[in-house]
Amino acid sequence: MPEQWQKKEGYTVSLPNFEGPLDLLLYLIRKEEIDIVDIPIASITSQYLEYVELMKELDLEVAGEFILMAATLIQIKVRMLLPKTEPDGDEESEDPRAELIRQLLEYKRFKEVAETLNEKEDRQRRYFARCDFAWAKQYIPKEETASFDRGFMNDISLFDLLTAFKTVLDNAPRVTSHQLSAIGVTVQDQINYILGMLEKENRIPFHIMMTDLQDRLTIIVTFMAILELIRTKRLHVQQAGTFGDIWLIKQ
Repeated sequence: MPEQWQKKEGYTVSLPNFEGPLDLLLYLIRKEEIDIVDIPIASITSQYLEYVELMKELDLEVAGEFILMAATLIQIKVRMLLPKTEPDGDEESEDPRAELIRQLLEYKRFKEVAETLNEKEDRQRRYFARCDFAWAKQYIPKEETASFDRGFMNDISLFDLLTAFKTVLDNAPRVTSHQLSAIGVTVQDQINYILGMLEKENRIPFHIMMTDLQDRLTIIVTFMAILELIRTKRLHVQQAGTFGDIWLIKQ
């Protein structure tokens, strides 16, 4: 992010429930459809570092644990590149990834239990909501009933959102420093832009929101505005299935 823009904005976004480094690794493993016990460490390390740099570029508060995990991945990568030494006796040399794999499997089990409990709680809440308020649906205009039918939508992680953002950014044309200095867009400008778009439609696909943005800086600022709207609970983000379309929904 350009230094002169950073100083002018002085804007740092922090999100509640910010996922930790193990969440990011699990996300990358799921995205690549690979087995946890056979992590391609070089590829995963490269992708992990890309995401950490992207978070830094967006002025997200990157905790020290992310940097520590980056150092751990690099250390494992280096150890795997070293020539294997002959083990003593019948002992086999331990895979450098073994401790990380153990942590990931344990954390994955913990997350699955937590998600199961959350789903049960959500089902129970929806059951009581239907009992108490289902009668009200008949009085709501048809075009507004979509908000009742979000069964096909999933809540998404910050990393899903970063992936969508990265795709848009990678496809954006590069600009020169001269062009960059002429751009005066602010986070507040883009908050107003997003809310204005959502006045017309209650929810908009993420890629449609980004379609008319012509330069990388405006894309970055708009993404920061989305994060700020999520943080202040004025915007909800959901995804149509795993790796499906991401929707921005007005709260």
